[in-house]
Amino acid sequence: MAYEAKQGSRHNSDEYYVINLCDEILGLKASRQHRFDFLRGDSGTTLPVDAYYPSLNLVIEYYESQHSESTPFFDKRQTVSGVSRGEQRRIYDLRRREVLPEHGIKVVIIPYTAFGPTKKILRNPQSDKLAIVRILKENGILV
Repeated sequence: MAYEAKQGSRHNSDEYYVINLCDEILGLKASRQHRFDFLRGDSGTTLPVDAYYPSLNLVIEYYESQHSESTPFFDKRQTVSGVSRGEQRRIYDLRRREVLPEHGIKVVIIPYTAFGPTKKILRNPQSDKLAIVRILKENGILV
């Protein structure tokens, strides 16, 4: 499978790369940017998840650095709900982790730190798959 894509497209993102690897490992194709009617933001719009595997009742979220670190340039802007973008991201991340299991959906978080010390994945598919397999085993998805 090719892991490189057009420059500047979403298909070239680390999220897309990681979910592609998850698809290969699980032998399934995820519904990407899937939305559940019961998972909503403060303005009432449905919140997307990175990847949903219906047959496994599984959501996989890839957490890039902005999920754990402040990004002042992007986070300073206020949102419709009156909080900074960074605070809103934390609220929505927590909402996903709490609401999805209430509906019988397992949530697995794959942090960027699983792939090495840099914020951008270096893209070594063999070692990256091993990191994902380890996380899926730790979460009871694989045995």
